[in-house]
Amino acid sequence: MTDSAAPLLELADVSKSFGKVVVADSLSLRVGGGDMIGIVGPNGAGKTTLFSLISGDLPPDSGEIRIGGTVVNRQGTAARCRLGIGRTYQVPRPFGDMTVFENLLVAAQQGGGLRRRPSYAAAVQALERTGIESQANTPAERLGLLQRKRLELARALATQPTLLLLDEVAGGLTDPEVAQLVEIVRGVNAEGIAVIWIEHVVRALTAVVSRLICLAGGTFVGDGEPGTVLADPAVREVFLGTEVTAALAGGTMDAPPAAAEDGERSEP
Repeated sequence: MTDSAAPLLELADVSKSFGKVVVADSLSLRVGGGDMIGIVGPNGAGKTTLFSLISGDLPPDSGEIRIGGTVVNRQGTAARCRLGIGRTYQVPRPFGDMTVFENLLVAAQQGGGLRRRPSYAAAVQALERTGIESQANTPAERLGLLQRKRLELARALATQPTLLLLDEVAGGLTDPEVAQLVEIVRGVNAEGIAVIWIEHVVRALTAVVSRLICLAGGTFVGDGEPGTVLADPAVREVFLGTEVTAALAGGTMDAPPAAAEDGERSEP
């Protein structure tokens, strides 16, 4: 049973190592309903591992993960999904021989635990939220990159999440496509769904998030208002070797596009 007064998500001193490599070092984080949080950091910083700990793909070595006040350390991905955790992955892998709508039904039924009319309604709503109604009957294998990214987002939304974890959904897209994606995410958050968004395309984050966290070496080195975080010397130091633009009035910073998707997957 969840506690209505508790944060939507809470990490309390969560740690994870692979051998001698520490990928999460006593991380603590509180996320409330409707929050919009961006996470940046260099490749190998532990960003995708953080999502895997939250979603249940990986168990923590120590600390507690709570959803609505309930400790979920021993619960897997299916149980956490039904508690309201929806997640996208960097490389979309839909069921290629299924249509877009069939992919969403699977997500609603197997991920969200919905049946019959509620699952169809959730699938239709996900189509509308992501603007892919016209592709509903298209086999997923025929979609281009932007549409696959939208389908990946739609599949997560079809589970009816209260917290949405977005992992590099803007990677590989053109500027106009990123702008379209930003508007979709803004609309989802406006409906009350909390969002944590990992992204190398930092301008996408600064367009929508109210809180920015920098993760490096398995620890949080910056957490706060985006412009303030991006101006922090400790944050700028972890981006050495990247082209940094400090137009802090807009709070922007451009990280290199190369390896945005594949690099993050190289984490332990």
